[in-house]
Amino acid sequence: MDTMLTRRRAIQIGATATGGLALGIAFSGGESDAARGKEGGKIGLYVRIEPDSRVTIGAPSAEMGQGINTALPMMVAEELDVDWAQVAIEQMPLMIKKSDDGQSYTWVHFPQGAGGSNSIISGWPLLREAGARARRLLVMAAAARWKVPAGECITSAGVISHTKSKRTLRYGDVAAEAATLTDPAEAPKLKSRNDYRILGKPTRNAQSLAIVTGREEFGVDAEMPGMLHAVIARAPAFDVQIQAVDDAAARAVKGVKHVVRLDGPKADEPYTTVIAAGVAVVADTLWAAMKGREALKVTWSTSPWANETTEGSRAEAVRMMRGRGQIVNNEGDFDGAIKKAARVVEHVYEVPYVSHATLEPQNCIAHVHANGIDIVAPTQTPGRASRVANAITGVDRGKIAVKMTRLGGGFGRRLEVDYVAEAVLISREVKAPVRVFWTREDDLAHDFYRPDGRHHMILGVDEAGKVIAWKHRLASAGKNNRREGVKPEEIWQADFYEMDFPGKLVPNFQREYFLLPSGAPRRSWRAPGHTANAFAIHSFLDEAARELGKDPLAFQLEILGTEDRDIPWESDGAVFNPARLAGVLKLAAERAGWGAPVPAGRGRGIAGHFTFSSYCAHVVEVSVVNGKLTVERVVTAIDCGFAVNPLGVRAQVEGGINDALSVALAQEITVKNGAVVERNFDTYRMMRIDGSPKAIDVHIVDSPRDPTGVGEPPVPPFAPALCNAIFAATGKRIRRLPIGDQLSL
Repeated sequence: MDTMLTRRRAIQIGATATGGLALGIAFSGGESDAARGKEGGKIGLYVRIEPDSRVTIGAPSAEMGQGINTALPMMVAEELDVDWAQVAIEQMPLMIKKSDDGQSYTWVHFPQGAGGSNSIISGWPLLREAGARARRLLVMAAAARWKVPAGECITSAGVISHTKSKRTLRYGDVAAEAATLTDPAEAPKLKSRNDYRILGKPTRNAQSLAIVTGREEFGVDAEMPGMLHAVIARAPAFDVQIQAVDDAAARAVKGVKHVVRLDGPKADEPYTTVIAAGVAVVADTLWAAMKGREALKVTWSTSPWANETTEGSRAEAVRMMRGRGQIVNNEGDFDGAIKKAARVVEHVYEVPYVSHATLEPQNCIAHVHANGIDIVAPTQTPGRASRVANAITGVDRGKIAVKMTRLGGGFGRRLEVDYVAEAVLISREVKAPVRVFWTREDDLAHDFYRPDGRHHMILGVDEAGKVIAWKHRLASAGKNNRREGVKPEEIWQADFYEMDFPGKLVPNFQREYFLLPSGAPRRSWRAPGHTANAFAIHSFLDEAARELGKDPLAFQLEILGTEDRDIPWESDGAVFNPARLAGVLKLAAERAGWGAPVPAGRGRGIAGHFTFSSYCAHVVEVSVVNGKLTVERVVTAIDCGFAVNPLGVRAQVEGGINDALSVALAQEITVKNGAVVERNFDTYRMMRIDGSPKAIDVHIVDSPRDPTGVGEPPVPPFAPALCNAIFAATGKRIRRLPIGDQLSL
């Protein structure tokens, strides 16, 4: 897709129903009748200005708490030059159009998925230009009315002024005229950062009031006329198939309308729609559906993973790593260098399966009807929801409307659309709109889990103590296993990252991969492989530094070097600058008083990591008394380029810290007899409020670079910084997550 807005054929200027200006994107059949109605009835997508100067800005991306429905409209509003306090925000539906070949679909303009901390990066050039184009049209309309050159007019807070004649007009005064003008092909001039009035200023979340007053719509709040409710009796173990269904008792429950069989994939098939076989009970109320599910009698096959256990997988990882795995990175001559090393340090670190455990369990409304399909869902990937509906039904994607609600947590879980597929399959069968609802037990037992892993870290130093060789060996179930189109020899690419420390910084560097067999579904969990790899890498850095008699911060800075340089990565086009990572490490250390003495029973730990183009470092200070851990203080430095909304950045960092702490303390998915053991929050323990840090101090680097993502970067370096602090306080090294009761043993 050409992401430049200068492709004018994507731009549409029109009038609103009340005669205002609507600057939007042409639809090209990508919007259904339903989307043009109540849910998506905006004539223009990004900007709507009414005659009374009311301004509405469309939010194109999926909002799951990352503040993107504030930050992206801020970009439009800045270049539109309006008063932010007078702006209203509307969630946009999925907007796609036929590609040039006429055979496939692409984005109308903005890539509306939310993942990989990429929304800000994508929006930075596109949405600012959209706002600037709207402002230019308004100025042209005012200049035409005054019969003066447009270059003599200026704007400020929704008002156009002609300084020579001292005349002014509000945007609403000329909105109708602006709607009739042709937008020039050349790109408009964008503001200098020195002139920003909105961008870079701490701005409250535009939807906070609606959230706290219960007016914001989440997926579970959505309704559709004539909607039925469905819950699913799901496979009791991995890859179990349905052998027989006795639904007589279920159908006898008052309110139950239908029972629908859903066949899951076989053990060697990719997850293309649903991830587990199940029997759906469809009723006129959720309660009736749940009671009907209780009455079902389903005979299941034996799981091909019936012998899988967490302990067995751990033992298998140990066994496999005694041999030789797949060498996936090989720079220099690691084997030769390690033999010549004056000293070798090696340790093993382990991470468990982790569930997303979104506060709002999975849910979706789908209506397959004669004219198309309507979908209402809390999804990170509306485009993928459209694709799966098309794959199931054959309905042209131009007739599939996807409305995004706010997500009650995403973290990568809602990159997947299995719950959308279920709703579409059931609606097609019962010929009515259906909401599929997952219970908490469904959600924990049938998640796409973050893979577990065993990390064997090895480094060698020369006589001067300089690192000359580094090897990272990983045995993992593989995030991309059973993903369609991924070859077995390429699965490792989702578990190792080229930009993970210390790639390109050590002359002899090697990574080795072992794919563990497992029936557990797995995919992306907030910052995917970074969360696991950073724990191993930065715990090892701290441990190796201490064994070599070095300060952990000084040791990492030594490896990073002092040169300010951008290192391109071949795998995804990202650019890593070691000086920027060193910068956040030094800033966090300085503000935390790194190296200053602490009372007995206290300790500080540090870790910094490069994640999705941003750099984040934490210094964590803890106390441990009689085995009880208290996080006294977290000092964070983050370099995310230009901070579009510093208040939003701070909120994301604080949220990431608490999320990472919760996972590090107690969260673990275990497997027994080929099934997940944990089924609710009594066994899958979330952090309570008294476990959160007493203080969090966030420092945002003032950077001249373009903005990068913030949702995920604070998470990976937190667990190693925490565990390094625990070692400093107690002398006890945590090499396996979660921490659990290890401090009391």
